[in-house]
Amino acid sequence: MLRLGVLCLWRRRPLVFGVPAKNLGLRKVASGVSPPGSTSPRALNIFDRDLKRKQKNWAARQPEPMKFDYLKEEVGSRIADRVYDIARKFSLALDVGCGRGYIAQHLNKETVGKFFQVDIAENALKNTLEMEIPTVSVLADEEFLPFRENTFDLVVSSLSLHWVNDLPRALEQIHYVLKPDGVFIGAMFGGDTLYELRCSLQLAETEREGGFSPHVSPFTAVSDLGHLLGRAGFNTLTVDTDEIQVNYPGMFELMEDLQGMGESNCAWNRKALLHRDTMLAAAAVYGEMYGNEDGSVPATYQIYYMIGWKYHDSQAQPAERGSATVSFGELGKINNLMSQEKKSQ
Repeated sequence: MLRLGVLCLWRRRPLVFGVPAKNLGLRKVASGVSPPGSTSPRALNIFDRDLKRKQKNWAARQPEPMKFDYLKEEVGSRIADRVYDIARKFSLALDVGCGRGYIAQHLNKETVGKFFQVDIAENALKNTLEMEIPTVSVLADEEFLPFRENTFDLVVSSLSLHWVNDLPRALEQIHYVLKPDGVFIGAMFGGDTLYELRCSLQLAETEREGGFSPHVSPFTAVSDLGHLLGRAGFNTLTVDTDEIQVNYPGMFELMEDLQGMGESNCAWNRKALLHRDTMLAAAAVYGEMYGNEDGSVPATYQIYYMIGWKYHDSQAQPAERGSATVSFGELGKINNLMSQEKKSQ
């Protein structure tokens, strides 16, 4: 399993796993993709979802897609670790925005009985990684999950929800398909992701062209995640952040890998073309401001991890307000009371 120390090496280090699945007999493909423009009226139309589907399909069609899977496999393994932390077996689980199955490959039959994988890119679903869990692949949009209420014991999602236009709706859909006492475990890119690339492009474009356009997509702030999860109906929330830093030979190799991951910018307000001089200047700025001693350049990926539960009567509940028998002012006397009790025994 790749860990952080490996990811901090050169990006061209060969992977030790990621073999395409040879037997797709357990996988069926259904379709639940939403029609173009069918977003919620309240949603901001930030991303071109059709372009994102094309980008992910293109990435999945490459001769060696596993060459670019290092980051998604690492985050997928960390999601799987959080699933293992919950001492129960999940009969039916769902992966929202599964890609090539970066979470399922790390899970086993003792933890998950059957796994549904949803993605907007049909080529990713046809080129999934090897896994031991019986799996059903479903072509569908993350905002329009084609499942009934109270269906799944577990829903997971890794590095997909940051491309959703209507994140509140997507979280509500996840909550809807979860069974009571079911759990959602997800990960998405945070606001400091690729800040080195963002700053280098902005400085170079401002200097060469007198202004700049956004070239890295906007990300959700961590302070908003708890509110969004709570509004979607989740309780017993956990939100934490992590950073993974990967070193690349240069800025152009980083951008090549982003394209290979299917993570190129698809915001509507993106600039279609950057001048060659601006790109060369940005690469020089990147190396000057952030470069390592060996000539490589770092790229930071900030990851938000979130866990939320769907309400059930069996879950522990906080005590009613005013029901405490000891005030905070008495907490300092606890040690004295405990020592007196031991002496009396």
